Order: sequence, then structure tokens, then C-alpha cells
Amino acid sequence: MAASSGVAGDDPISRSASSIVASAVSGSHLLKIVGYSRTKEVPNGKQIRSFPFRVGGRTWHLDYFPNGAMPEDIDFISLYLTLDDTVAKDKAVKAQAKFSLLDQHGKPVPTHNFTTQIRDFAVCKGWGIKRLIKREELEKSEHLKDDSFTVKVDVTILSDFHVQETPSILEPPSISVPPPDMQRHFGDLLSSKVGIDVKFRVGQETFSAHRLVLAARSPVFRAEFFGPMKEGTMREAIQIDDMEAEVFKALLTFMYTDALPDMDQGEECAMAQHLLVAADRYDLGRLKLICQDKLSSGIDTSSVATILALADQHHCHELKAACLKFLSSPANLDVVMESEGFELLTKSCPGVMKDILRSHVAPSLLGKTKSRASA
Repeated sequence: MAASSGVAGDDPISRSASSIVASAVSGSHLLKIVGYSRTKEVPNGKQIRSFPFRVGGRTWHLDYFPNGAMPEDIDFISLYLTLDDTVAKDKAVKAQAKFSLLDQHGKPVPTHNFTTQIRDFAVCKGWGIKRLIKREELEKSEHLKDDSFTVKVDVTILSDFHVQETPSILEPPSISVPPPDMQRHFGDLLSSKVGIDVKFRVGQETFSAHRLVLAARSPVFRAEFFGPMKEGTMREAIQIDDMEAEVFKALLTFMYTDALPDMDQGEECAMAQHLLVAADRYDLGRLKLICQDKLSSGIDTSSVATILALADQHHCHELKAACLKFLSSPANLDVVMESEGFELLTKSCPGVMKDILRSHVAPSLLGKTKSRASA
């Protein structure tokens, strides 16, 4: 029998796909203007340069014009993003910048939020917004606090196009796996009170929980529930002193869900202070770091003394360093020294005063030494 050839279906159908990808690299920089009123002495068209920062493998800085970059913008604040790097003539650095005035909670003010078009910074190294906000409007707003305000620039740099092979669209789609939801299940366990075996009395409120969950999260609870003194925890309710009920409730929520409950922005700073103490008491390292992060972003002349005292008492070295850096400004220190919080700080944490002196006196002495050496 003769062999047949050329029959449809003998060869498998070839299917392939590829993608052209326009990738981008993004980064941001915060610029805080401290002593705004004194910067108004800078004339129109003159800028103050920020500290350089890196985004997308390139070095940039911000130019702050307190009295506008151009004569027609003299009543406004101008802000420009500038590329510091030298770029070859045949190279392009295409980027887009988003300039945002931030409110006192670190959120962009919707009416003062501007995005530039995509520009080639290799051709013109500086692009920005000529009229970020009118000075008179800023001075009347709540965004200027303690003679300071903050702006943020988000930089997106477009990189070269590249081609990559992708799975064929005719292939079966992959199965989508949802993100982990263990925290939700443990949160439901706490709210349902199923299987509870321990109670706490905090103020006038009683809270129920599960010994195994608390022991898994806290070495302190583990020793209390399963250590040599465990018999003392078998009574009806364990009394928790020196802690408010709302703070203990937030502490339990974190231990079950690894997240803090929703709260108003005005309550965040006070709650973070109380939770920092609780986290240190029960050896919850992650919660302690979260509280430090929230407090460090809210340091100002009215809160720095209290935060510094907490940082010193509970061995929060990075938070303490952030407070000392804020107080290294003579203007900030002058305001804080007149507050009641500073008096309490000197009494409760006398050792901190040595650190404050070092942050002021040491740089001054170093400057004098350098001046004598160069003379």
C-alpha cells in the first residue's frame, strides 16, 4: 500500500506570542521647607537647591523658588526637578514629574497636585511647576505649620522598549491564587469568641481571647500562660493595669490580624504612643517598629518632647535619633524649650539633655576647629 502524504493535521499547529514592553522606573523625594518666612528673602528668579537624590540610576535635585522662577510668577512658589548627571548627546532621559503640596498628615492637597508632560531631561535639564501655590494662600492655610511645609515629587523615568516572549493567548489561562487570608480568619476567631479560654479586665471592660494565639505572638504571654507561674493566670479574669481599654483592644486586634484597627488621623499619634509602650511590655517587635514609624512622621515642635521621652524610656534608638535631628535646628529647639513638655523631658529623662547638647555643641566645636585649621 502506498504511503499517503500532505494530509491535513499531520503537522502540529505552531502557536507563539510576544510583547513589546515600555518599562518605567519610579521614585519619590520629600522636601520640607523649615523656616519658610526667612526663605522669602530670596529674590524672584533665584532658587534654593535641595539635597541630591537618586531615581532610576540618575542623580536629581529640586529647585525651590520662594518668589517664583519668572517675573510673572513673583507671588507664587515655583518648584523644578533638575537632572544633575551629564548625558551624552545621543542619549535621552525621558521622565515625568508629579509635584504635590502635602497637608499636615502627609497627604497630597488635591488642589495643589500637578503632573508634567513627559520631557527629555537630556535636552533641558530642568522642568517643573511655575505656580505650585500662591504664597498668600499658603500662609493662610493649615498646610503651613510652625513656619514649615512639605512638598513631594514623584519621578517616573521611561526606559528603552524591549521585546519579550510571552505565553500564547491560545494556551489555557493560569489559575489565579488569591492572597493569604489567615489574618481574616484569626480576626473572625477573635470577634466570634469561639473557643476562648482566657479573659482580661482592663478598666471597666472585659476582653476574651485564646491563650495559644497570644502565646504564639508574645514571649511574655507564653511565659505567663505556660511557664512556671501559669497557675496564677487560671483565675476568671487577668487584671491589666496602666493601660486604657481602647489601647488593649487595638493590641489584641494586632496580635490576631497583624494590623491596627481603623482610626481617625487625629487619634493615630496618641494611639501610637500608647501602643509603643504596650508593644515593649509584651515584646511585640513588629508592632513596636510600626509605632516608631508612625511617630517619626509626626514629629513637630508640639510633640517632639513627648516622643523623645518615649523613645529614650523604651530604647527606640532610630526614633530617638529622628527627634534629636529635629531638635538640631536652633529654631525648632527654641520653640520646644518654651513648652511644658520640655520641662517634663528634663525631669523624666535627664540623660537626654546630654544628647541634645551633643547635637548642638559638637557640630559647633567641629566647625570652629575646621576654621582654625584653614586659617
